[in-house]
Amino acid sequence: MSYFELHEFIASDAAKAKGIDNTPTFEQVAHLDQLRRQILDPLREAWGGPLVVTSGFRCKGLNKAVGGVSNSAHLEGWAADIRPSDKRRTAKFILFAAGWLEDNRIRYDQCIDEQVKGDRWLHIALKSNDGRQRRQNLVIQA
Repeated sequence: MSYFELHEFIASDAAKAKGIDNTPTFEQVAHLDQLRRQILDPLREAWGGPLVVTSGFRCKGLNKAVGGVSNSAHLEGWAADIRPSDKRRTAKFILFAAGWLEDNRIRYDQCIDEQVKGDRWLHIALKSNDGRQRRQNLVIQA
C-alpha cells in the first residue's frame, strides 16, 4: 500500500514564494520511491495514522534558500522530513519511529529528531548523498 504521493515530496511553499523550480530528475524520483517503499510506507503502516511530509526533495536552489546543508540527502531524493498529522503527537511518533527502525533492523542513513523555532519533525534518510547507510540517530535543536 502506498500512503504517499510524489507531489508531497516536491511541494514547497519556499520554492513557490521564491519562484524556484523544484522538479526532480527521473533518478531523484526513483530515490524518493525507494525511500517511500522501504521506509516511509512501512513506518506509516506500523504507526497506524497519517504522516505529513514537511520537506522531501530539494533542488540546489531550494536547499540553499531554506538553509539546508550542502551535502543534504534531500538533494538526491534520499530523505524526507515527516511528522504525524496531529502535531501534538510528534514527540511520541519520533520515539516510535526510532524504535521501529531498530526493532525491524531497517537499513537507513539518518534518523534525526529536529527542533527549530518551536517546530519539530523527524528527518529520515535512506541513504546519504554519497550512498552510505550510517544508521545515525541524532537530535538537533536550534
